[in-house]
Amino acid sequence: MNYSSPFTSKLARVGIAGTLALILATSPLANMGVVAAEAGPAPVSTKIYNTPKDSLEQTPIQYHIQARLNEKDMTLRGNEKITYRNTSKDTLKQLVLHTYADANLSKSTQATMFQQANENISKNNPDKKPEDFLGGMDIQGVTTAGGQSLDFKNENQALTVQLNEPVQPGKSVSFEVSFQLNIPYGSQRISYYQDIINGAHWFPVMSVYDEGKHQWDTAPYSQTFESDYYTSADYEVDLNVPDDYQVAMPGVITTREDTEHGRKIVSALTGNTREFVFFASPKFQVESVTRNGLTVEYYYFDNQPGKKEVVEQYIDQAFKAIDFFSDKYGKYPYPEFRIVETYVQGVAVEYARLIQMGQIKSGAVPEEDTTFVHEIAHQWFHALIGNNSETESFLDEGFADFSMVYFAEKQGDKLNGFRSLQFDDSSVEVAIASTNDEVEDLASLVFYQKGRQAIYQLYRSVGEEKFDQFMKEYFNRYVYQNATIDGLLHTIEDVLGKEQRMEMETALYKPNFVLKPEYQLSMEERSAYLHDVFQLQYQTVMKLIPDLPFEVMNRMMDKVLQGERLTIVLSDRVSKIADKQQEAIVSQLTSFLDMSGVKYDVVRDRRELKQKLKKDMATSNLIVIGNAKSNGVVQALKSSIMDRANQIGFDWKQTMKQPLAAGAYITKHPYNQNRLMLHYFWNEDHLSEARFEPFMMKIQKTIGFTNDFYQYYVLDNQGKEKSNKKVANPISSLFAE
Repeated sequence: MNYSSPFTSKLARVGIAGTLALILATSPLANMGVVAAEAGPAPVSTKIYNTPKDSLEQTPIQYHIQARLNEKDMTLRGNEKITYRNTSKDTLKQLVLHTYADANLSKSTQATMFQQANENISKNNPDKKPEDFLGGMDIQGVTTAGGQSLDFKNENQALTVQLNEPVQPGKSVSFEVSFQLNIPYGSQRISYYQDIINGAHWFPVMSVYDEGKHQWDTAPYSQTFESDYYTSADYEVDLNVPDDYQVAMPGVITTREDTEHGRKIVSALTGNTREFVFFASPKFQVESVTRNGLTVEYYYFDNQPGKKEVVEQYIDQAFKAIDFFSDKYGKYPYPEFRIVETYVQGVAVEYARLIQMGQIKSGAVPEEDTTFVHEIAHQWFHALIGNNSETESFLDEGFADFSMVYFAEKQGDKLNGFRSLQFDDSSVEVAIASTNDEVEDLASLVFYQKGRQAIYQLYRSVGEEKFDQFMKEYFNRYVYQNATIDGLLHTIEDVLGKEQRMEMETALYKPNFVLKPEYQLSMEERSAYLHDVFQLQYQTVMKLIPDLPFEVMNRMMDKVLQGERLTIVLSDRVSKIADKQQEAIVSQLTSFLDMSGVKYDVVRDRRELKQKLKKDMATSNLIVIGNAKSNGVVQALKSSIMDRANQIGFDWKQTMKQPLAAGAYITKHPYNQNRLMLHYFWNEDHLSEARFEPFMMKIQKTIGFTNDFYQYYVLDNQGKEKSNKKVANPISSLFAE
């Protein structure tokens, strides 16, 4: 999983410094015999799916599921026939299945990551009641394959089935579960909204048995993060849906007409698949491309001009990522990979052989969508190599995030490659090997950012060739299995040596992990990296409005980040208080510029100004500070400045006469149509103490890329905005208080 949006609202308060933190944060479903000991599981054909020849020996569970969707009341009735082989050394008297859909029985047990989305949906759909956002699973019966009832209990998202006869080690048992699912409205993993159904956790699924602890995993689904801990299995699924529905599922999909008019049965056959989900909608369009035996399909809403072309580009990017990870870690073994577009916002989700993404825009650039690559990487670190994501989330999220960066590095992406890892020199007082409960709301920092750094440190310590060798061995040991951190460390020791194992063990289990200094960026490299990051961010935001006026304050940074000159000119012949305020403004601006790797000149003396005004400064963008009457640039070029200010609708002459008025405006350079002049002004000798802080905050906001695009603004004697001209920034709402 990954958060699609890198933006967090609280950082909007801190202006320029917050802008940096903001960037760095981006930096994401017939009878089988009686219940008795059997020689092995019922055979499943291996001709339809592309899994290894020993697939049958590796998959201890087979599911045969038949379900019917009632789209009118959003319920799903189903029956599943399960064959379970006991791979432990324990004799099992009971079986346990997860009923994660029951997390939706009450708001208090639902995942909090979808809470805000559901609140927004509720506001936009006032006809929906709170109970419409709830749902759950009704277990209607559990029987032997021969129809004999079995005792069961479904509590706290765990279905416990008492067996009539124990299952000995190496033996199998078959049983059936009948259930009805009530699908909640909204944005949960299992939910429906508008014209789509998200179908994760839609049937009871076998829990993982811990032989060491002699117990089943009965933990309910995590409210704060994820609990995707499964055993790879074979699935045969028949889903009865309306004729006009397109259904995305893992595996080989076939469709046949149902005997009931207007309905059809969509079937899927999969082998060695960790989980089985579905997404269904009558509005889905499907784009499909096959290369070298692999088919990549994209299910999307054709709701924008040119979207099909962007989808095709995303498919191409998917092939590149799959090829890269197949080469580095181990071959993607399945014949298909699917991408599903839904209404999910701010988060993308991985499943086996399928990922869920949010809406894509017609102008989206797949090469810049790092979340997309992160989710594809999860096919290796979650779908193929499983783990307990409740207790050891680092194993999937850390490796997926490192893989995202590894891919970017080898694609020549100078922003999202290894420099994005090396920049971070912060520490977190929680160990990387922590559980979800222990990290609380720091999952992104601990599992993703610090986790990928620990892996990068291993990569740098041993070199790419040995690291890739280790990763191939790790893949071979744990493909279709569930890995553990202890198993990872053993693999490191076996392939790379005891010293590397000890270093990784320290990195994972000791709090406050920081990348070794020799692997961090130098001060010069940090400045160069930030320059590149800011440059891309400004360019990206500017492109969101193709007809954006030339004269907007944010464009000043966009231009100087592209290498254009910048000169800052202070007013002279001012009081000590005014001089102190100007220097504070310059200090704030230059700190940001220095951090961004931007070169600039500061002119404080009018004699120097006269020497540079017509020659050097004619090709430079200008930031002018202070009272118009005491600033040499304004006095020398006042007539031209007034004319150009009028062109953006700013009544320069009248505004400069207003007592206690202060603010800013931007015009084309009086000497150069291709350069800009930004004037931060006040009409008195200096700003009062009460007005100075809001004046400074406004400067921070108006040149950053997170707020609206201002052409001018005027503040009153309390420092509050009383007039302005601006263009709405499409992403500014992401930074709202």
